[in-house]
Amino acid sequence: MAEKIAHRSHETENSAERQDHEAEQQREVLRENLERAEREHKERASETEVLAEAKQLAHEKEEQDRSVQPTSPAERRRGPITKKQLDNSFKTQMTQAQSHMSPTGRAFSKFIHWRPVEVASDIASSTIARPNALLSGSIAAFGVVTILYFTAKYYGFSLSGFETIGAFILGWIIGILYDYFAVMIRGR
Repeated sequence: MAEKIAHRSHETENSAERQDHEAEQQREVLRENLERAEREHKERASETEVLAEAKQLAHEKEEQDRSVQPTSPAERRRGPITKKQLDNSFKTQMTQAQSHMSPTGRAFSKFIHWRPVEVASDIASSTIARPNALLSGSIAAFGVVTILYFTAKYYGFSLSGFETIGAFILGWIIGILYDYFAVMIRGR
């Protein structure tokens, strides 16, 4: 019986040593897994930082590209277009467009695109023929003449015809003043 107890105690010691050894192996495996996980975490963190930096650089590059005005392929090949080249191109296109028109349309097109008429038209469109001025003049003429017509009809007066012109001029002046003050306030 003593032999059995000694044998069992020896087996228990071997079993305990074996368990300690297995526990130590499991600790090593866990330590290696932990170290590997920490390395992967650091790599992911560095990848995230690199990705964030790349996004920031891409954003800065886009803003820089937006601020630089793109040049057309023709400008990159031959440099900027000169006034003479623009005039020649315009004449060529006008000749081609007018070749498809009737004789009266061609004559009218030549008159409208005649240089003095174009200059006068550009000056008028930038000064007296402003869109806001024309719109407000038209609205004022319609409103004032409508009111004057019904008032004159009710009281039995006749209209002279100048009412429409006067109301348009008054509305036009209001539109020009609006444009003037809008340019002063907004700066464009």
